[in-house]
Amino acid sequence: MLPDLVEIIPPSSPVNATVVLPGSKSLTNRALILAALADGEVTLRGALWSEDTQAMVHCLGKLGFSVTVSDDPNEPANRTLVVEGRGGLIPAAGTEAEPLELFVENAGTAARFLLALVCLGEGVYRLSGIPRMHQRPQASLIHALRELGYRVDSPNDFLPAVVHGTGPRSGATCRVSVEESSQFASALILSQPTGGWQIEVTGANDDELPYVEMTRRLVADFPWKGGVYEIEPDASGASYFWGADWLLRETGGRVKVEPVPDSGMQMDQNFLDLILGQPWRSDYSRRSDLADSIMTAIALAPFAPAVTRFTDLGRLRVQECERVAALRTELTKCGARVEETGDTLTVHPGPLHGAEIETYNDHRMAMCFGMLGLRVPGLRLRNPACVRKTFPNFFSKLASLGAGVVDGGTGERIEGEALLAD
Repeated sequence: MLPDLVEIIPPSSPVNATVVLPGSKSLTNRALILAALADGEVTLRGALWSEDTQAMVHCLGKLGFSVTVSDDPNEPANRTLVVEGRGGLIPAAGTEAEPLELFVENAGTAARFLLALVCLGEGVYRLSGIPRMHQRPQASLIHALRELGYRVDSPNDFLPAVVHGTGPRSGATCRVSVEESSQFASALILSQPTGGWQIEVTGANDDELPYVEMTRRLVADFPWKGGVYEIEPDASGASYFWGADWLLRETGGRVKVEPVPDSGMQMDQNFLDLILGQPWRSDYSRRSDLADSIMTAIALAPFAPAVTRFTDLGRLRVQECERVAALRTELTKCGARVEETGDTLTVHPGPLHGAEIETYNDHRMAMCFGMLGLRVPGLRLRNPACVRKTFPNFFSKLASLGAGVVDGGTGERIEGEALLAD
């Protein structure tokens, strides 16, 4: 188990290493919903086994679905999941007096996808999570579900919320805005084939919403009558090690990532071309260039050859933490010059120094600054175990590059299973 504070020690010699990636969280949790709705047994291979996906599996179990979990011989952070699809039936439900309780931890995908799924049941369900989950937007999805004719009780349109499931409503229509999160549209699209709903997506050009397109492709390609579905490796997780390759080239190091996500379903696949495959640009957009991996690029920017602007960052403010302010604050601690104007961060090149980094219980903050520790001596991370959300063996992968991971309290080097976030 990781301690509350770790220090990352940069490699002492040039690195030449290969990192094997775990599966995509986004694809795993979407596939779990589809497998539950399928008509037959579905085997998900290469599925990520992390806090978010475990929350989804736990909730599906409470809903009465059978999910068998077994080890993946190719990657310790993956599992093979066998789901007994019930052909659109939701086996378990609660009553108005005693709703069936579903606790989603801090998993945005579980919260939103399950809100739509349980509408297909016949009974009452209460969804809740950790305090931060109760602050994250849900209103657009809740309003869309009400348009479809379902009763959703929430005094402020956040979680906790109580959903009164009444089964499919063929031909029911709704509009859903994706201005705050594309997960609202994805939640409806996943349950649409069973629910029979008609959905209009608003708030952005539909063709420019890569996570919505990911969901549509998955629905189209899924083995609805039972079968096997292979989960692609996680492109957002890959960005930290593609970023490591970029950081370490100056010192003669190279980091290879495999398998390379190449389906085009994950927007963060663009990181490989935009950051490693071409000269560093003067600006990058969260809307049109990179998704969550724009945080990785922001962390790298002090090492860039010139000033860099990162634009359209508004959605980062309503995720696991207020990520725009968090990145500015923690990079500034390390000596970076970072300017925040509206939803834009401007990062100036310059040397960094060690500092104690607050991760805000945000896995991506921990991984961004863990990556920086490969070049910046003295970086100490609080609550490093928050990586369990999507990449529980991140620090094991970091150590495989020659980095030292040291207990910030005792000064002892952490090795083996003690590097896992559990």
